[in-house]
Amino acid sequence: MHGGGGFLIPYFIMLVLEGIPLFYMELAIGQKMSLGSIGAWTAISPYLGGVGLASVVTSLYLCLYYNIINAWSFWYLFHSFQSVLPWAVCPINSNQTGPLEECEIATPTQYFFYRETLNISPSIEEHGGVSTGQAMCLVLAWILTYLFIVRGVKSTGKVVYFTSVFPYVVLFIYLIRGMTLHGAINGVKYMFTPKLEQLLDPTTWINAATQIFFSLGLGFGTLIAFSSYNHYNNNFERQAIIVSLINCSTSIFASIVTFAIYGFKATVNYENCLERTRLLLLNTFDLAEDSMSMDQVFDWIEKLNTTYPLQFAEIANQLENCNLESELDTAVEGTGLAFIVYSEAIKNMPLPQLWSVLYFFMLLLLGMGSMLGNVTAIITPLRDFKILSHLSDELLNGLVCVFCLLLGLGFTTTSGNYWFTMFNDYGANFSLLFIVLIEVIAVSYIYGIKRFEKDIEDMIGHRPNWYWKIMWAGISPVLLITLFVVYIVNYIRGGTPTYQAWNKELGKSVVTDYPVFGQVFIGLLLVSSVSCVPLTALYVFCRKRKHGNLHQRKRAVSTVSTVLQLNTATMPN
Repeated sequence: MHGGGGFLIPYFIMLVLEGIPLFYMELAIGQKMSLGSIGAWTAISPYLGGVGLASVVTSLYLCLYYNIINAWSFWYLFHSFQSVLPWAVCPINSNQTGPLEECEIATPTQYFFYRETLNISPSIEEHGGVSTGQAMCLVLAWILTYLFIVRGVKSTGKVVYFTSVFPYVVLFIYLIRGMTLHGAINGVKYMFTPKLEQLLDPTTWINAATQIFFSLGLGFGTLIAFSSYNHYNNNFERQAIIVSLINCSTSIFASIVTFAIYGFKATVNYENCLERTRLLLLNTFDLAEDSMSMDQVFDWIEKLNTTYPLQFAEIANQLENCNLESELDTAVEGTGLAFIVYSEAIKNMPLPQLWSVLYFFMLLLLGMGSMLGNVTAIITPLRDFKILSHLSDELLNGLVCVFCLLLGLGFTTTSGNYWFTMFNDYGANFSLLFIVLIEVIAVSYIYGIKRFEKDIEDMIGHRPNWYWKIMWAGISPVLLITLFVVYIVNYIRGGTPTYQAWNKELGKSVVTDYPVFGQVFIGLLLVSSVSCVPLTALYVFCRKRKHGNLHQRKRAVSTVSTVLQLNTATMPN
């Protein structure tokens, strides 16, 4: 989580003010209309069809790059069965004289992820061929996705039970193991220690909102798609509250496991740093091995600096800044957390192969569960189009999967990870803020709260209470407008967008400006989905106006014809 405990505060606030009310709203819309996102919003108003279309585009973007994470999970899972985990040691250099220098500088875990897994190029401008291993894993991920959805919701529902339940088993096992690791408590303390200065950063609130959107599936059309298959009188209100709270609790539970593992990793790095410093001091000042413990390193540094200032000055630049808090502050987010940090912690555990198989199998199931929802959010609205309604589930689902696979192969090239990062950073966050904002405004002020209340009463037998109505009509839209404006301002003030480019000589990622074509593509990502809303409304307006003018002309011609007929009938012979 962003900022440890400081992130929990905006996370819970966003859950109450945005997450639960909007989750309820999307379930109600899908169940009432019994249509996918495009059909549901078109039924509310023809001018709002673009909201559903924007959701489909956003879900498509997510499907394109999200399944590559499942491909990485397959890759790591297959490599977990080796006698020595490949990310635990550095490969031998070409001269067979020792470990590869780049790997030693970067650490084995980072080298395996960036160079062995991604085969990453130095920049987004340097394109290379497709990585065969990653491409095959991506094909496998899409085949598995297709098999899970081949028969539509009937097969998807059964799969979701397993992909939802089994990760809890693995997380519980990891919780027990994680909390017994040395230094795990340091990570848990870090998680629940608020950094209140984070609350002053608007980005924290935007991250909290988008985290809620992603975890609950808001704005993607997933909830509308799934709830469209519900019985008309299904009690979605109870489901909205229970599922939202379970989802939130699961996020906290998973975070505790993650920070326990991260605390172990940070503590090991910190103690290794102290040990290197201790050995340097012992060798420099010819001290006895047992004269200094790791707990006394800082005391000895102060003592030796005072007693032997000249000799100490000679090694001062070799001393590392060992700090546990700094190690915890360098938490890697996203894919780095899932693959680099966890794999580094796993390699230091007893029986690392066992823990590696459990972890990456769990990660794969979670990823596949997310894919099922997003593919369904694409397929269900397509079913609402007459031109596609005659296609069988097997054929339509297969066409969607093949289409996404072909486009997704671009992420398996040497520069593919940079494009992955671009989609991850700009493909959904801005769009979701805009889509959810339009949704709540449309329901409250276009469709109407009173009309929406009657629909809910017709379905579940009673009207929503004051909490839901206050959120939909006032607090949620105002908060979303604020976040939306802040996002735009931050993007404009942020200057040229940057990405992390791998530097082979330094053995780490360095901040690099996107080239012009990258900045243009980012702009297209930001506007491509949100532009669906005004463009669709404009299209409907022009079409209605054209049909209205045509109808008026037909009425005029009919009137003139009628007058002529009357005049002819009344003329004398």
